[in-house]
Amino acid sequence: MRIRLVTYSTKPRGGVVHALSLAEALADRGHDAELWALSADGAGFFREPRAPVRLVPVDRREGEPVDDRILRYAATLADGLRAAGPADVHHAEDCLSARSLLALRAEGAVPAVVRTIHHVDDFRSPVLAECQRASIADVDHRICVSRHWAEVVARDFGVPAEVIPNGVDAARFAAAPAREEARARLGWDDRPVVLAVGGIEPRKGSRTLLAAMARLRAEAPGLLLAIAGGETLFDYADYRAAWEDDAARLGVRVHRGARPPAGADVAVLGTVDDDDMPLLYRAADALAFPSEREGFGLVVLEALAAGLPAVVSDLPVLREHLAPGRDCLMVPAGDAAALAAALRRALGDRTLRARLADAGRRTAEGLTWDAAAAAHERAYGGVVVAA
Repeated sequence: MRIRLVTYSTKPRGGVVHALSLAEALADRGHDAELWALSADGAGFFREPRAPVRLVPVDRREGEPVDDRILRYAATLADGLRAAGPADVHHAEDCLSARSLLALRAEGAVPAVVRTIHHVDDFRSPVLAECQRASIADVDHRICVSRHWAEVVARDFGVPAEVIPNGVDAARFAAAPAREEARARLGWDDRPVVLAVGGIEPRKGSRTLLAAMARLRAEAPGLLLAIAGGETLFDYADYRAAWEDDAARLGVRVHRGARPPAGADVAVLGTVDDDDMPLLYRAADALAFPSEREGFGLVVLEALAAGLPAVVSDLPVLREHLAPGRDCLMVPAGDAAALAAALRRALGDRTLRARLADAGRRTAEGLTWDAAAAAHERAYGGVVVAA
């Protein structure tokens, strides 16, 4: 099959990682899989894909409202796809790319649209709310990465969705260098490090994590919180300002960039090169994943594959493949005291750390991109026949 996977960005967000990894796995299975994305200001993918790539250039405009940006980006992506010629499958990874493909379907240029729904947001913007609604209700076939979100889609939108879990490249993260080498390459000393991946934004529970780390400082001298990632289409400036105010009020010293000085409590790393992610997981002592909403939680599986103990929010999507006390520790979302207590255990109890690491590796090894690609093959077959 000729399969066109489309995403709004080239940055390492969940949907983008899904599109790239799925395109590679489908190509490995013999399909003609193309990966399409908007390229803001000439940016390429966060790593070099092993599948053909088509980038549609778009410029960033300082101060542009999010609603205007969504409409302009979707129209630009549709223009790029319009000249691409036929394909058997057109697969959108987000509401923006679905909007582009739905416009082409209305013109007769695309026979059917498949959409992966990673999670459902509560958008206040009328443009984003309608973009999300149409991308769920108006497409021809829906895939969710968890049973939880398939149930939400059925309840709130009245349409069915097939469930196909993500995969994880467990071997890649398991092959990371030893902790000592990883720390040396990252420029970290021997202080305890808690890692968070996903940047500073509301959905990631960043303020809860900051409060938990402030509680732990007195018990873990030299404790460092390293925050990686954070590239997104949305503007969370107000939330980041509130996070900064929290840091000042709590007396938490924030450093921006790699190689934090000894006096820093938090290192905001920004986007980390994909080649360095296995190093980052291996160099840390625990993963903190205090999200308030997730589609699947791929970051957790990557950390487990690297042998890093994880403390995660008790979310329905995470319970689909994780069990508290077996391969992770779970705490109520938004509970800084419970998060601090669980991190204290993950950092201090060597027996617990070893047990979580062993079980976590086995859990990660059970989810593969090849299995995900095989399930997509079956789903696509039905779409092609129906179209």
